[in-house]
Amino acid sequence: MDVQDPSLTELLPVLADRLPALLAEVRSALGEEWPDYADFLDEHEVEVAVAADAALRRLVTMAGSPNADDGVGPELFEEIGRIQWREGRDLSALLGAYQVGARVCWHHVSAAAVEIGVEPRTLASLAEAVFFFVDKLSSSSARGYVLEQSEEAATRERQRDELVGLLLSDRADQAAVRAAAARAGWTVPSEVGVVLIQRDSPVGHRVLARMDASCLVFSRPPLLGAIVPDPSRPGLRRRLGLMLRGAGAVVGVTVPPDRLPASLQIAEIAARLQRTGVLADDPIFADEHLDAIIVHREPRLLEALRGQVLGPLEGSTPASRERLVETLGAWLRHMGDRQAIAAELHVHPQTVRYRLAKLHELFGDDLDDPEMRARLMLALSWGEPHAPATEPVSPS
Repeated sequence: MDVQDPSLTELLPVLADRLPALLAEVRSALGEEWPDYADFLDEHEVEVAVAADAALRRLVTMAGSPNADDGVGPELFEEIGRIQWREGRDLSALLGAYQVGARVCWHHVSAAAVEIGVEPRTLASLAEAVFFFVDKLSSSSARGYVLEQSEEAATRERQRDELVGLLLSDRADQAAVRAAAARAGWTVPSEVGVVLIQRDSPVGHRVLARMDASCLVFSRPPLLGAIVPDPSRPGLRRRLGLMLRGAGAVVGVTVPPDRLPASLQIAEIAARLQRTGVLADDPIFADEHLDAIIVHREPRLLEALRGQVLGPLEGSTPASRERLVETLGAWLRHMGDRQAIAAELHVHPQTVRYRLAKLHELFGDDLDDPEMRARLMLALSWGEPHAPATEPVSPS
């Protein structure tokens, strides 16, 4: 051992004699606030004594040769920090225990140094070595704690994302979902619902960030949203309505977990209808608009139906066609009540009479056919049809 103060050589046997008392004092100090750590020292008495003796020798070496390697391998204390996180313990408890050990250690080291007449400069070096040593232990354990925390969080997010993939897939069985849920620490509810958010909505992003761990937030372009457990439970629907206002959100129908892909498909259709203006609620609860979703599920079929049943209006001008279509829709909804039609359209009843006469002229007996009226209702009751494209008219 390369030392500058020869008295340091005499310090080692004195510290060795004090070691049992030092460890006993540490156990006593830890027992008040951290009894688990005190129990650990009792259960591993021999190993702890050997490690403590090696640590004291290293402290004396560092005090005598400041440039010497401190000999503190970070791996062991990083692992201690990792264990601290895995066992659900607070990092501050471990660091506090280190501080207790450092204080007791310094009490015995300084007393032994004074006892044999160590020089003041060397005593200061010993103090520096003690507290450098404990700082090194603390930083290594804190690093291990944080690494374990971040790695576990990353693993848990990956497991939750895998669970979302299974829940939204129509190929996963219940056993696979339950196994994935157990890995992700998520309790499978009896019912679930999907919430979709417009990706460019700042309000939506803030809402998702505030959702608790029972909700599975996902981002699967172009989809952004969350799987919400038991959305039909009392009060939650109202809270969702308030929380999602302004987020451009759609809340899918509530289903058992194995039916979630179907609920997602319904929510996607509702989101499309929201973008096109067919549905205007904020937020949109899909179960309140299943009729519109059914009708608009396949836009080309709806356009084909409208083209077929509204064929008699093809010869009308765009403005006239628009007026006749809105009047026909109101007539169907109000079952021919002209006063109600006039009130809805904000026109005079005589205007309604004129338009209805025109419609009967164009459609003939089809307006009296129940089957034809049902098809017209289907074509007109969920959004007005677009006028067909026309060629520009040249001035005569």
